[in-house]
Amino acid sequence: MTHPDYPLLARQLEALLDTRDWLVNSAQTCAFIMQQVPNLNWVGFYLQRHPELLTLGPFQGKPACNPIPFHKGVCGAAARSLQCQRIDDVHAIADHIACDADSNAELVIPVLVEGSLWGVLDLDSPLVGRFTAADQAGIEALVEIFVMKSDLSGFAFGQ
Repeated sequence: MTHPDYPLLARQLEALLDTRDWLVNSAQTCAFIMQQVPNLNWVGFYLQRHPELLTLGPFQGKPACNPIPFHKGVCGAAARSLQCQRIDDVHAIADHIACDADSNAELVIPVLVEGSLWGVLDLDSPLVGRFTAADQAGIEALVEIFVMKSDLSGFAFGQ
């Protein structure tokens, strides 16, 4: 499987996000990743709007689970630890939340604003082992562009 040209995707996303509106930019980011990154069946943001709880935000794919507590699933682990979660086989995770039975691999990137959790970007794939270190680095760079191009001040929980 060939990997996307992430530096090119970063330049394209930076040009696409031409507003400071976080809602527009989050929707555009999801649609862009879904279109440009192969073998995905779900891409979306979960936002921290309440203590220890992620709430569904803009996404592309089938209807999703909502809400997700920090103590459950791969998204919860990313929110709790503030660390990226790259899972080759979600079925090997004891507390995996199965929103879509077709999802087998998952990549979750925490979205931080001034050191505080704003939310997470969640990518699901039907392919076991779909996400590599290169994918992780590439998607993390896209998240950095989203944060840089969006007005997220005041939207992180507790701010």
